[in-house]
Amino acid sequence: MATNPSHHGTWRKSSYSNGGGNCIEWAPRHAAATGVVPVRDSKDPHGPTLTFDASAWAAFIDGVKTGDFNA
Repeated sequence: MATNPSHHGTWRKSSYSNGGGNCIEWAPRHAAATGVVPVRDSKDPHGPTLTFDASAWAAFIDGVKTGDFNA
C-alpha cells in the first residue's frame, strides 16, 4: 500500500545499510502509534511508501537477523 510519506514523522535508516546506497528507512513513531510500519527507499524520500502490519514487519526483521534471506 502506498501512502503519503510526510505524515509519518521522523524516519530512521536501517542499521543494516552499512553506509551504502541501497537503504530503507522506517518511521518508528508512526509504527508505535498505529501498529502500521511505513517503509521507504532512502534514495527517494518523496517517493512511494509501503506499509506493513507491525507483526509482519517484526517477523521480517527476525528473519533478517537470523539469516533467513542470505543467499
